[in-house]
Amino acid sequence: MLAGCVTARKPPVPVSPPQPITLTATSFADLSAWAASDSHAGLEAFRRSCSEIQDKAADAPLGGVGYAGTIADWGAPCRQAAALQSIGPESARAFFESAFVPYRVSQASPDGLFTGYFEPELKGSRTRHGPYQTPLYGVPPDLVMIDRDIFRDRLNAPMAGGMMMAMMMRMRFVPYPARAEIVREGIPALPLFYVDDPIDAFFLQVQGSGRIVLDDGTVVRAAYAGQNGWPYTAIGAVLLERGELTREEISLQSIRAWLQAHPDEAEAVLDTNESYVFFSEQPIGDPTLGALGAEGVPLTPGASLAVDRSVHALGVPVWLEGSAPDADASRPDRPLNALLVTQDTGGAIKGVVRGDVYWGYGAQAQSIAGRMKHPGRLTVLLPRALAARLGRRAQFPVPR
Repeated sequence: MLAGCVTARKPPVPVSPPQPITLTATSFADLSAWAASDSHAGLEAFRRSCSEIQDKAADAPLGGVGYAGTIADWGAPCRQAAALQSIGPESARAFFESAFVPYRVSQASPDGLFTGYFEPELKGSRTRHGPYQTPLYGVPPDLVMIDRDIFRDRLNAPMAGGMMMAMMMRMRFVPYPARAEIVREGIPALPLFYVDDPIDAFFLQVQGSGRIVLDDGTVVRAAYAGQNGWPYTAIGAVLLERGELTREEISLQSIRAWLQAHPDEAEAVLDTNESYVFFSEQPIGDPTLGALGAEGVPLTPGASLAVDRSVHALGVPVWLEGSAPDADASRPDRPLNALLVTQDTGGAIKGVVRGDVYWGYGAQAQSIAGRMKHPGRLTVLLPRALAARLGRRAQFPVPR
């Protein structure tokens, strides 16, 4: 009788391990449109990356899954780039051809997804008055970063490596508040600025940095400085799931239009993204460049790429083959074959063949970035000495 009451336990379904990351050597002649390309902006971006690379210990790994080797592997191409006197389309291509070997990146398939981001402009004030009611916060003093690996052995359940954000409350660490609570109740930090549009403030957090035109006429930059530790949720996916927008319709422009047309529902949709970004104030500096990316160098329009840092190292030149929207929304998409450098990262940028192209500042950059969600392929350029060790084909496990 007792045996009849027991439900037989089904054996666990085996889970296939993820496909490895594969790098396959190719030639520059096989890169789409390489022979006619102008890689001048990419070369300048690489030279800026070299300033950060060369400040590190020679035996330090460059990062990611390891395909980019160590700092020492990048010494020769960085010195060559610094020594270039004349930089034009032909000399830029000649430099990359002499110093690097291209490797196509794939994980089961070489096809991936590429989006765009830009530096928005907001109207703001240092004081709360009139239309300026939405705060932009600096990093709050009660925000602490905890390395979860320190506590791994003391917990019963396994934990993924990485950092988590918390605050001290009644002598205990607790998760930092999610976006909805911060917006409704505030935090113990003085706002850097107040802006005139909560939707603009939300999209500033998505983009990571932006320019604030203050009511006294000065222009400053609000740059990414930290985050509350909660995961990022794309509200476009939320609107898609609710049937408010179709997959073909989703863009920054269509999402903004929906939020503005549904003020009674907008805040609830925004609250589905629990992530909240904190900023620091920075001078504009060179107005043709963007804010500092995750690598610590200013972003170059059309030549900086945000990637998944657990996979890719920062400072690596890459060739992107795909397409992008035309700045004029009435025109068809245009081919995008460009040399970029991995100089940034982002909460939504996860995966092997996945990237976010930085398009710069202004209406044209916003038009392109806001509508870009296109397939593409990625080829990394690796120093010749490193390529000699990797061989024609190399594989790396996917990070946990």
